Amino acid sequence: MARAWTLASRPAGTPVAQDFALVTLDSVALGEGEVRVANRWLSVDPYMRGRMNDVKSYVPPFAIGAPMEGGAIGEVIESRDPALKPGDLVQHMLGWRDEATGPAGAFSKLPPIDVPPQAFLGQFGMPGMTGYWGLLAVAEAKAGDTVFVSAAAGAVGSTVVQIAKAKGMTVIGSAGGAAKVEWVRSLGADAVIDYKAGPVVKALGEAAPRGIDVYFDNVGSDHLDAALAHARVGARFAICGMIDVYNDAKPTELKYLARLIGNRVRMQGFIVTDFFGRASEFYRDMAGMANTLKREETVHDGLEATPAAFMALFTGGNTGKMLVKL
Repeated sequence: MARAWTLASRPAGTPVAQDFALVTLDSVALGEGEVRVANRWLSVDPYMRGRMNDVKSYVPPFAIGAPMEGGAIGEVIESRDPALKPGDLVQHMLGWRDEATGPAGAFSKLPPIDVPPQAFLGQFGMPGMTGYWGLLAVAEAKAGDTVFVSAAAGAVGSTVVQIAKAKGMTVIGSAGGAAKVEWVRSLGADAVIDYKAGPVVKALGEAAPRGIDVYFDNVGSDHLDAALAHARVGARFAICGMIDVYNDAKPTELKYLARLIGNRVRMQGFIVTDFFGRASEFYRDMAGMANTLKREETVHDGLEATPAAFMALFTGGNTGKMLVKL
């Protein structure tokens, strides 16, 4: 019997184990044009926290008692569509469960790039695409720019660091703790801030005495304020995420917000789905870097571990991509 995680209750603040329930799914016969997939890898990502709130957003909220969704890699085990055959590896959004059934159009074969399958949930999947287009299209980063990346040890941030270096930029990353700082430095970052060691605004000023041209934001709060404090004229900010405020509604104090005006800073939020139509460009460029890009994964084993893996995202429990292996 297939099993899936559901949302048992909407979290008040940081999610806890009691907010999730593991249920058994009814077995269903395949209809014409449908496939059945055994999931091998599941992704958990910070954006999922927003879907746990019953509010209007760019994606619908999770329904109480219904199987949750998220990125997954699986193997086709039964098919009634000629486009997919048993044994094909596919990526899709019916995660948080061990088996997925649906129309063949909901599943895509993995691109022919020589990386492990789970990489298509990280650096070669949605997080990597987020970093790539956020840096190059939204922030319009170019060779010679000085780029500041928050959460630089995460799946998105670590990809941004490496793409920026490959494109001829100076990169300053921020990470929490000595081990993560060393990991980001190993990716080629020119300087790395340990945000747990002291005020980010002071550390960024020391790392970038001439200021920054680009800020890639995964955190918000003090990191965003520090970027404003040290933004050069014409700086561009790509606002990808603000994990610091996902679990509460605390106001973000931005002491340096007025610098937007005098320094003509452009700040733009974006969603990776804005760029799905350009996926082939992303895969083509990333394939050329596949042999040089570094990846780190934090892996939890078994479907039962999925909520714990998700909750650990908010306590710094991952280096690189957080994954669940089935």
